[in-house]
Amino acid sequence: MKTINVVAAVIMKDGKVFATQRGYGDYKDWWEFPGGKIEPGETPEEALVREIREELHAEIEVGRLVDTVEYDYPKFHMVMRCYLCRLISEEIELVEHEAARWLDIDSVWSVKWLPSDIEVIEDLFGGQFCAE
Repeated sequence: MKTINVVAAVIMKDGKVFATQRGYGDYKDWWEFPGGKIEPGETPEEALVREIREELHAEIEVGRLVDTVEYDYPKFHMVMRCYLCRLISEEIELVEHEAARWLDIDSVWSVKWLPSDIEVIEDLFGGQFCAE
């Protein structure tokens, strides 16, 4: 099975996490952390800055690695490195996603998360991590 290495931005502010709704592919309309594939020659942090710039027209500061998730989707094995991130500016423009929301502990399960992101959500709202 093919392995795909991706990065995801866990953007948190005021006890809420930023989530985006996929606008394409097999998991269209499911929710995820924004991010994407690591290209050859990139560090995970460089890939994350590039992906957020492309997908959200936003600039981020990449913080610590909060989780590495491995998940077997039907067509590939995914290794996702999740970094706690901070938005440098508040302006976000959705380029690839249908919608975005700031979700808190009371609303985080109101959306249908991608299977690979569920473990991270459980860790975040289980109290293991907090916003920097």
